[in-house]
Amino acid sequence: MEAAIQHYQNKLAFEMDPSDLFDALETKQNIMVIDARKDFAFVKEHIPGSINLPHRTMNADTTAGFDKNVIYVTYCDGIGCNASTRGALNMAKLGFNVRELIGGIEWWKFDGYETEGTHQTAGLQIQCAC
Repeated sequence: MEAAIQHYQNKLAFEMDPSDLFDALETKQNIMVIDARKDFAFVKEHIPGSINLPHRTMNADTTAGFDKNVIYVTYCDGIGCNASTRGALNMAKLGFNVRELIGGIEWWKFDGYETEGTHQTAGLQIQCAC
């Protein structure tokens, strides 16, 4: 039983779902969202307010101005992409408090949230079922 409790606590400590991220952004919590994909994907579509920092370019120089008191949430395309995992690992190695967005931008859109970019989506009426 103790192993199961630890496992689920760890998941919640290192992952965030789209609903939790939306709520955190709406209530202006100390969060920065990072799109860990290449820049062309970010230009096409991204979560509003996110910044683009591809996981391949994350290092001490590219994160030099980042606040260590912020929670960083990395995302990518979705479950078939590991850019968010690589980004979260890089950010953690650099000493940042980081979470990975479960399902990436695809689950963000699936849950009805809007996106920005050249192929933006307006989003739907949002109502979390969890």
